[in-house]
Amino acid sequence: MRTIMAFGDSLTWGTNPEGGGRHAFEDRWPNVLEAGLGSGHSVISEGLGGRTTAYDDHTAAFERNGAKALPMLLATHSPLDLVIIMLGANDLKAQICPTAHGALAGMTRLIEIVRTFPYRRGMSAPRVFVVSPPHFSMCTNGDGPASGRIIDESRKLAAGYREISRLGGCGFFDAATVATAHGSDGVHLDAANTRAIGAALVEPVRDYLG
Repeated sequence: MRTIMAFGDSLTWGTNPEGGGRHAFEDRWPNVLEAGLGSGHSVISEGLGGRTTAYDDHTAAFERNGAKALPMLLATHSPLDLVIIMLGANDLKAQICPTAHGALAGMTRLIEIVRTFPYRRGMSAPRVFVVSPPHFSMCTNGDGPASGRIIDESRKLAAGYREISRLGGCGFFDAATVATAHGSDGVHLDAANTRAIGAALVEPVRDYLG
């Protein structure tokens, strides 16, 4: 059994922009990925709305800093073969870190945490696969993306994450090639676009695991 942890935010949790709530189990991309990989693979979904790569959000009622949460989750779910990280969309909120530079620094730190965590004897560090989130978009009512996010900054993440992944020997996939943000808030994904990420990851993840 190969065990994979999907570490992300509301896009991984499955926030439904059409009417609120959460997408059905079979529509969330980690579950689509697990089904596509087939027997011998388990994908653990660790998505949390509002999660950042490595930044505190003091406006929230709960911990959203991914760098603080990741060590506990590595200990909880180990041994792991792979950690897939899709974060950065919340770093770009106006009140947190509105430029891509912060997300790139945060992603670098998350990769470092996975690589250097003190795993139990006999357990090795899992491999890391970075996913750049879909670009933000204008809302159908003419407003910009929710929480003051800047569309052009979201478009910089893929190139930056790709280079970080190359230098760090990580897998990489640009989710913007298969998914588009919903016009209700310019950030979240409808069920079809959420499923599309899971389906598109099947072969890259399979190839990366070897």
